[in-house]
Amino acid sequence: MRNGTEAPMGRQEHKVERRLAAIFAADVAGYSRLMEQDEVRTLHTLTSHREIMDRRIAEHGGRIANTAGDSVLAEFPSAVEAVQCAIDIQRALALASQNTPEERRVRFRIGVHIGDVMVRDGDLLGDGVNIAARLESIADPGGVCLSEIAYGYVRRVMPLAFADLGPQKVKNIEETIRAYALKTASPARVGKNQAKQLLLPDKPSIAVLPFISMSGDPEQDYLADSMAEEVIAALSRFRSLFVIARNSTFAYKGSAVDVRQVSRELGVRYVLEGSVRKGGDRLRIIAQLIDATNASHIWSDRYDGELADIFDFQDRVTEAIIGTLEPTITLSEIERAKRKRPDSLDAYDCVMRALPAVWSQDAETTTEGLRLTEQAIALDPTYALPKALAAWCHAQRVSYMRSLCPAKDRIKAIELAQEAASLDSNDPLVLTVLSAAFALVRKFDLGLVAIEKALALDPNSAWAWLRSGWANQYAGNPDRAIEHFQRSMRLSPLDPMHFNALFGIGDAHFARGQYDEAAHWIEQALCEKPSATWVYRLLTSAYANAGRLEEARQAAARLLEAFPGMTVSRAVDAAPGNPMFLSRLAHGLREAGLPEQ
Repeated sequence: MRNGTEAPMGRQEHKVERRLAAIFAADVAGYSRLMEQDEVRTLHTLTSHREIMDRRIAEHGGRIANTAGDSVLAEFPSAVEAVQCAIDIQRALALASQNTPEERRVRFRIGVHIGDVMVRDGDLLGDGVNIAARLESIADPGGVCLSEIAYGYVRRVMPLAFADLGPQKVKNIEETIRAYALKTASPARVGKNQAKQLLLPDKPSIAVLPFISMSGDPEQDYLADSMAEEVIAALSRFRSLFVIARNSTFAYKGSAVDVRQVSRELGVRYVLEGSVRKGGDRLRIIAQLIDATNASHIWSDRYDGELADIFDFQDRVTEAIIGTLEPTITLSEIERAKRKRPDSLDAYDCVMRALPAVWSQDAETTTEGLRLTEQAIALDPTYALPKALAAWCHAQRVSYMRSLCPAKDRIKAIELAQEAASLDSNDPLVLTVLSAAFALVRKFDLGLVAIEKALALDPNSAWAWLRSGWANQYAGNPDRAIEHFQRSMRLSPLDPMHFNALFGIGDAHFARGQYDEAAHWIEQALCEKPSATWVYRLLTSAYANAGRLEEARQAAARLLEAFPGMTVSRAVDAAPGNPMFLSRLAHGLREAGLPEQ
């Protein structure tokens, strides 16, 4: 028998919960007119715009509560998140509509309010919702309007430009509502002097915008500012980048700007944006790279750490951002150069096209890279980078035992590397190649000097740390070499040259006389890059010196299969290293049955 207090069968109880929330209300301006003009196109655009909105709302910790046709209602845990989400949405939707005729654009108005709401079955109800909806109706198409309460929460945390619209009398709300409209650009930067578009420099250009503090505490702004300043300082070390100074980028602080506007005003291709959020004793930093010429997203990442070790955390985040940013920009530049017609290439374009081939570790592909670098040199003999890359191509031929005339390639490599360094003695990449060229001619002390200067100029270069590992290994410092190989892998975990660092660690263990350990690391390198058959030179010797003769003979067979006619003298001649190392290498190759001459 049922208790008298139980609900009858078929009846559902709707629990109502009350809470304070930041309410976000959005609605399409002129929706009926747009539907009347072109129903199918409008619905299609609305669907794509909603995908953008829904994604942004989720990214900012919001929850979509009610939707009806062209309207969206969401709640956020803070006004700061709701307003930042609204700004991001309007910016993203404006970019998505940039090629659509003005009269057919689907534009949302957005209102934000802080108030008491009722939640029933996930839906939001109450006066707080009504006020947000009325604020949305006041906003301009593509604009954001805040209540006085919401404005009070964000005005110091997010120093944006607002227009005070004064008290507003709105439908079905007895009391007037004071409203504030977000301005989309800072008045200080709008004028005739800013109308001129700056030309892009002849190398990759980037502006680091002020990071946004999302902590809700104005006193924490310094964390966001210092993070952006650290990144600007680190990027400025790259000779291959044109980096806008802090004083120019910080003029945008507090403004909701279109990155295309930044591109035009500062004359840059790339823009780095970021935010810093403090929660208790933890920090979260988010960074994203954008091609500002077309507002396309290239890369983003998130970093979490403790406030207690803020300086160490900032250093680690800066290192991680720079370690990813430079190769990401390079890849973007390579793709851009690929899209240009061959007959319109300048020296820089030739270099960008050459880079994938130069780093390929493949003999035939490297030859194409050398051709492109020689084309760049012919177009601009004063350009240091193509000479350095050409030197690297010649060096690879020798080291990877693919040279038809090793002596000639050695001479060419050192000549080109020194010419490049004479043209630009402060370019870390040029100095890194010079270090490798010195190793080829067994001038290991000079190689160490060059690579140490490269790292002083750019301590975040994974490739410089990799080559420093090799320079130290050649100079007889295996412990330091292993440390630098590991740092290279830490800076660029997905680098195509990762296998070379693994091989380097194996090489260092070989120098220590730890032959089984050496074989272990060399095997890992081969697993990552099976086409690096020159690695069998050291693997054969490591097996033999470890007493694993059967494995040594099998490795020697693979070596001879890849390099018919290979001998002990040829293999040793192609391997940089001190006399003790080369003696051990030769001994192992002989033990494995490789012919002497």
